[in-house]
Amino acid sequence: MSILQALDGYYGRMAARGEAEAPGYSRSKISFAIVLSAAGEPVDKIDLRRQEGKRFVPRLEGVPAEVIRKSNILPNFLWDKTAYSLGRTLGEGRRTLEEHAAFKAMHQKLLAETNDVGLLALRRFLESWSPERFNADPFVADMLDTNIVFSLKGEKAFIHERPAALHLVASAAGSGAAAAFCLVTGQEAAIQRLHPIIKGVEGAQTAGASLVSFNLDSFESYGKKQGDNAPTSEVAAFRYGAALNRMLDRGSGNRVPRPIGDTTVVFWADASDEVVAKATEDWFNDFFNTSASDGATENLQRDEQQAARIRDALRHVAEGRPVREVSPQLAEGVRFHVLGLAPNAARLSVRFWMADRFEVFAKRLAEHYDDLAIEPPPWRLLPPAVQRLLVKTTAALEKFENIPPQLAGEVTRAVLTGGNYPRPLLAAALMRIRAGDDPSTGWHAAAIRAVLARDARKSGRETPPVSLNREEPNSAYQLGRMFTMAEIAQRMALGKVNATIRDRYFGAASATPASVFPLLLRGMQNHLSKLRKDGKGIFIEREMDQIAEHLPPQLPRSLRLEEQGRFVIGYYHQRRARVGGKAVDDIADEQSPEGNDDHE
Repeated sequence: MSILQALDGYYGRMAARGEAEAPGYSRSKISFAIVLSAAGEPVDKIDLRRQEGKRFVPRLEGVPAEVIRKSNILPNFLWDKTAYSLGRTLGEGRRTLEEHAAFKAMHQKLLAETNDVGLLALRRFLESWSPERFNADPFVADMLDTNIVFSLKGEKAFIHERPAALHLVASAAGSGAAAAFCLVTGQEAAIQRLHPIIKGVEGAQTAGASLVSFNLDSFESYGKKQGDNAPTSEVAAFRYGAALNRMLDRGSGNRVPRPIGDTTVVFWADASDEVVAKATEDWFNDFFNTSASDGATENLQRDEQQAARIRDALRHVAEGRPVREVSPQLAEGVRFHVLGLAPNAARLSVRFWMADRFEVFAKRLAEHYDDLAIEPPPWRLLPPAVQRLLVKTTAALEKFENIPPQLAGEVTRAVLTGGNYPRPLLAAALMRIRAGDDPSTGWHAAAIRAVLARDARKSGRETPPVSLNREEPNSAYQLGRMFTMAEIAQRMALGKVNATIRDRYFGAASATPASVFPLLLRGMQNHLSKLRKDGKGIFIEREMDQIAEHLPPQLPRSLRLEEQGRFVIGYYHQRRARVGGKAVDDIADEQSPEGNDDHE
């Protein structure tokens, strides 16, 4: 099933729930309504905006479908921005008079034969209106350049919602285009020339962007123009556009709240039972957007309950048990869809599109959590959502806008398809450590382990250990442990220094150990000699002897990226190890010259 076919089908379920716009209508941002008397006099205004912090934001309202404007003058029916509807704008408005004239002319033509009291009031208003009247009550400067609608005094519904208006919109919906075979419905129907504008994708143009568009000769073929290159009926185009726009609304239950890189993700379930569909979508949202993953939350008890519920669900799914055991509202065989969209100038790029049974997606998410497992975990309750993992391991300054966009899409695809994680995730995590990120936090080690564990599992090789394994045969892992002990010895001998061996040598030691470790070990012997005089550091020598037993006589001249990743894992495990019931870091703090340190 194609993306457009799946969206067309979802529109049908939206309509059954009463959530879909009628044919010929779309949702647009509306700020004000002008209240008209039956004679067409403006008697009041209604501020439809809502307050978000210090800002006032428009309300999304179902209105007659918004026209697609490029550089031409095209008015909307029964609503528009003030330049069109009232002939006023904040700027110079060189075309404002023409835009207002077009708005008046269209409505005088379409409302010429109407007998509806609301539509008559609007027609009379436009016949008597002059832009200079905006300077008097009930108009205010805040209205300028916002979208406005009209209502009739004494009625709650807007004029564009009146039955007579609905009839006019439905009558004008047909474009008169020639019929052709629709690739979405498989039926002969009038073909949409310009596909609907999609709004709500992060980073895309505020006016919206096209999912399907042909506006240059190079995009066209066989002499076909615009929509004829991908024939989609007017009805199907409206339906898929309405469904996608509704899912992209802020606060929609079908949208991952925060973009993953530059990708906005929406999802939906195909189920005849709306209770099952809603439960399926809610569970996916819980799995994919673990807000309690980083410990910075307000309601600890609530988050712990949510974490326990998700952990139980993941355990059930990983064991292959039916999803109904996870929740009685879930059902086997529910078809599930996930769509990732990214901005691309005036168009949208499809980063990924996946459709499968929900239990398949759930199992892949459980595998993702299992691959990320590392002890001790750097997160408080649950493994992080994809965007949280990426901002911690691949983004400069830990800013979401610095997540590599292509990488974000590839990682999400790997999570949802069960395929190998992209190799650039491993490279990016290592690069961030070399750029100064702290490998002892565990975030980078977890991401690296996920890449290596999935590769190893699919190829039948040994997976990296989840927790400290002193008998691990991998040399790179043991070298990571050894580097930790060299760092601990320096801290205990010298205390706080301006540049630690981790600051100076970590990248080189993990890439070319044969050329770096002899230098580190000579320095370490000096540190140990100082510690012996103070009766300290005995556990360091024991750990070093144990590590040396698992290293070859000749250290490797260089390590591949995969081995550098194992080096990081070994380093993290040893930093978080316990010796004699105490954490290595704590022992180093207690026995350092300061007796305390600001380690993380």
